[in-house]
Amino acid sequence: MITPKERVPVARRQLGLATRHQLTTVAGIPDTTITSRTRPGGPWQRLQPRVYLLQTGLPDHRQRALAAVLYAAEPTADPLSGDTAALTGAAALSLLGIRDAAPTPPAPADVLIRAPRRLTGTPDVRPAPTSRWPRTITVAGVPSARPVRAAADFAARAEPGAPPDRIRSVLAQVVQAGWCHPHDLHAELRASRLLSRPAVREAAAELLAGVRSVAEGRARDALTASDLPAPLWNARLYTPDGAFLASPDAYWPDEGVALEVDSAEYHYTRDAWHATLRRRLRLEAHGILVVSATPSMIRDTPKEVLAALRTLTTPRPTPPTAQARGHQQLPLPFAY
Repeated sequence: MITPKERVPVARRQLGLATRHQLTTVAGIPDTTITSRTRPGGPWQRLQPRVYLLQTGLPDHRQRALAAVLYAAEPTADPLSGDTAALTGAAALSLLGIRDAAPTPPAPADVLIRAPRRLTGTPDVRPAPTSRWPRTITVAGVPSARPVRAAADFAARAEPGAPPDRIRSVLAQVVQAGWCHPHDLHAELRASRLLSRPAVREAAAELLAGVRSVAEGRARDALTASDLPAPLWNARLYTPDGAFLASPDAYWPDEGVALEVDSAEYHYTRDAWHATLRRRLRLEAHGILVVSATPSMIRDTPKEVLAALRTLTTPRPTPPTAQARGHQQLPLPFAY
């Protein structure tokens, strides 16, 4: 005997989910059967209005995200095409593995729909009509806006009183992970008219300058307020014969001094610790003086870090042999 679930092949490509339109019109399942199977204790469950999970057990985060898109998509369209609904903002960034994107407590998932279409929100879905429909991609089976647009929509949805470091951290992670170029993110933030917000504008400016983390951003704040010259951020250093040497967090090419912000979060294994030490040895072997600091030192005792840098960034009789390439220091202020 063929069960109702087996008559819904579309559910196999939708993480076990189906809409009422797909169940009734495509699979030919009567409304009464849907009602019966979604009763308490039944084999199916309703995740959103007109969206059903054809299994027992709790849905995972991907199924919840896709259920939001299925609810928002036009009923007769292919919901996996990304043409009428796409996940964006914090929900989309969380699928990409961006830490700090998911709010606490959890908030409704932002889903783009084409303006002027309107859709009633639910406790788990926040429709976002837009006249600037983005290119979409599929992330873990869920139609989503590209990371650059998802990051801008995340910044747009951030509460006015939200900690600036959260916006700073999320935007930096999107760039650091390679999901978009800082210039593209800056252009998207400008197109979304978000650069008038101080927290967003400062985070975008840091990324254009080469900063790639909250800890580096705090170091940049401290350096900007000091009398030290501006360094290059995350510049790639090469030996005289063209071999890649390292990419320190901050580098003063004229003085041959590097600042490394070493977080315990990324150096807690023996291999990571050894890799950090080997990178420092390579830099010092080429005449570069290294100042190491943890994020907590940058945050709590910046004067001590600045004092160490000030001592080292004095004229030296022997310049370093490393060469910084492929880095453009952009002038301030940044236009927006």
